[in-house]
Amino acid sequence: MAFVTTNPYTNEVLKTFDNATDTEILAAIDKADKAFQSWKELPVKERVSYLQKAADLMRKNSDEYAKLITLEMGKIFAEAKGEVELSAQILEYYVKNAEAQLQPRKLPVMDPAEGEAELVYEPLGVLLAIEPWNFPFYQVARILAPQLSAGNTVILKHASNLPQCAMAFEKLMLDAGLPEGVFINLFIGHKDIDTILKDPRVCGVALTGSEIAGSAVAQTAGKHLKKAIMELGGADAFVVLDDADIEKTAKWGVFGRHWNAGQVCVSSKRMIVDAKVYDEYLEKYTAGVAALKAGDPMDPATQLAPLSSQRAKEGLLKQIEEAVKHGATATEVGPKVPEQGCFVQPTILTNVTPDNPAYYQEFFGPVSMIFKAKDEADAIRIANDSPFGLGGSVFTSDNERGRRVASKISTGMIFVNHPTMVKADLPFGGIRRSGFGRELIDLGLKEFVNIKLVDVVDIDAPF
Repeated sequence: MAFVTTNPYTNEVLKTFDNATDTEILAAIDKADKAFQSWKELPVKERVSYLQKAADLMRKNSDEYAKLITLEMGKIFAEAKGEVELSAQILEYYVKNAEAQLQPRKLPVMDPAEGEAELVYEPLGVLLAIEPWNFPFYQVARILAPQLSAGNTVILKHASNLPQCAMAFEKLMLDAGLPEGVFINLFIGHKDIDTILKDPRVCGVALTGSEIAGSAVAQTAGKHLKKAIMELGGADAFVVLDDADIEKTAKWGVFGRHWNAGQVCVSSKRMIVDAKVYDEYLEKYTAGVAALKAGDPMDPATQLAPLSSQRAKEGLLKQIEEAVKHGATATEVGPKVPEQGCFVQPTILTNVTPDNPAYYQEFFGPVSMIFKAKDEADAIRIANDSPFGLGGSVFTSDNERGRRVASKISTGMIFVNHPTMVKADLPFGGIRRSGFGRELIDLGLKEFVNIKLVDVVDIDAPF
């Protein structure tokens, strides 16, 4: 698998990079392991100081980093700048909180003879992070910040269409003063993952990506008895109840489905609308989608970016074609998108029934599935009729009703009156085919630590 920069707006191949050799891979593991031996001994306060320096550099050079993101995966420049800022906020979250979150936890004991028991959090070692293309900086920050704070070292395998973003993040951390070997970027293919995970010095793997990638890597990790966390796909339900403010809800629907050109695992992919407000919602939502302007992602007026690659475009068009073949109605919306590059016309799919494969699929791009629910109970049923369980949202004018409905929807995250959000101070993760494990806040910090019991007992205590 070649690592190549291809501009999705023009389809122009700009730069190609060679994959690491077997010798370079083993040398990187050795370097990361040697760095771990000293890195783990540093106080947390000293470890997170490098994160603050990196956050400061991100903000200072945000335009430069954002341009790289736009160049390699086509994100609208303003959104790319927002991603850089979010990444800086994640680094700063651990600067402010990691030391307290890693403090030993005293355990209440039932019998004083049990002694003074506490849990301590010790880093495991070298970790492999496998990250996707849709958020080139955020995905790396999301795993790197907590794991460096915990005392682990990290080897990064980034997506093959983001070589310059991967290199830029590695250079950023080195420019922040991070000791060499604590974070290493490697250009490696799928076949090299087994080489890395079977090495006894590598203690675990974190992957964000597709179901197929997650299944393959989880199998490899299991074979080598390595800890794994998987953040996989999603088909988030966007539930519109009969008392929702339809004007505002439709605007959130347009945003929730089309930010980052719809290439977000937590975007609002399945819109489930109560029959009483279905026609009104569909009309307002369609008008909002039609108003989106597709174009150059560097142009401030652009609201809809191209997909990340020609392969992504062709795959999405094939999905739409198959959905229609099985009975769905596909309605293209808005002015024609540019013919150049990797644009896909915004499309609304209706009449998608459970016997249509599309009903259970994830559409990664500007394609909306809209379902009509008979009532609240039917909306909950449709929301839960999915192999995924990542995020979701419920729209209603009654917050208590929203909480009640949210409690019945089976996901890792759910929001009332807002599409699923990604923030530095909120956990991220799902269930079922959306993966397992959590990233961010203290949950992500403790995914790859040894939670060790230390119990100090009086030597004269009874057996």
